[in-house]
Amino acid sequence: MSTSSVRAIGRVSPTERDPAWLSRLFWACAGLAVLAPALVATEFKPWLLFEPDSLRVSGQFVADFFPPKIEPAFLALVARETWRTVAIATAGLALGLLIAIPLTLLSTSVLSVSSITGRMKTGPLVVRQIMRAILIVLRSVPELVWALVFVRVVGLGPTAGVLAIALTYGGMLGKVYSEILESDDRHAAQSLLRNGAGRLATLFYGALPQSAAELTSYSVYRWECAIRSSAVLGFVGAGGLGQQMDNSMKMFNGSEVATILMAFIVLVAISDWVSARLRRVIG
Repeated sequence: MSTSSVRAIGRVSPTERDPAWLSRLFWACAGLAVLAPALVATEFKPWLLFEPDSLRVSGQFVADFFPPKIEPAFLALVARETWRTVAIATAGLALGLLIAIPLTLLSTSVLSVSSITGRMKTGPLVVRQIMRAILIVLRSVPELVWALVFVRVVGLGPTAGVLAIALTYGGMLGKVYSEILESDDRHAAQSLLRNGAGRLATLFYGALPQSAAELTSYSVYRWECAIRSSAVLGFVGAGGLGQQMDNSMKMFNGSEVATILMAFIVLVAISDWVSARLRRVIG
């Protein structure tokens, strides 16, 4: 390329280089204008982390983690709590499915006979809105709040974690299942409904063949999320690794905390690998 060509390129106006540069600049400035008040409201001051007092406290906290505790008795305890964490997540998700599936059947318009004409009748419409309201309530309350409630009701232990995950994830699964079913092609489902098929038959033979892979993939992803949630729920007494970590932190035993953290990292990595393999098989 000649020197004159390079100079010509250097003199190209911003409009000729990127016709949308002005709108991009505007939206970038608008984003910063929206973000700035949010940072002020949250008192976001990351530079405080690098002050001498903060660095000294952080250094002491991290130093307590080493060396991790690897005594056989403690490792056996961590292994039991790890298995309990997986069990809480799996049982909670299974109960969540029992909640989500009926609510999905009742809240999905594509499975309703009255929706064939394009406008649902008053009765089915009211039932559908009630079911959708229930899903909103279930998923609006975080599992941590549900766990705090159930710890008071059923006491400390895994039962509270299972129930908390079941309610929150039941709402999430029902909401997403309904959206997946309604976003697919309705021709097969409506043909079955016009020929007298019920909701279950329409679901199994009309909707599921198109959506099975996506529904299963999302369910596996939620199982992976439930494992992480079950560890967090332990901090409020819902059992599992989180409860053991909370006990170790209260005793200022950093070596035990380090071992539990490594076990949790390994658990999340394994669950991520398992979910990825399952999605690959499904896909």
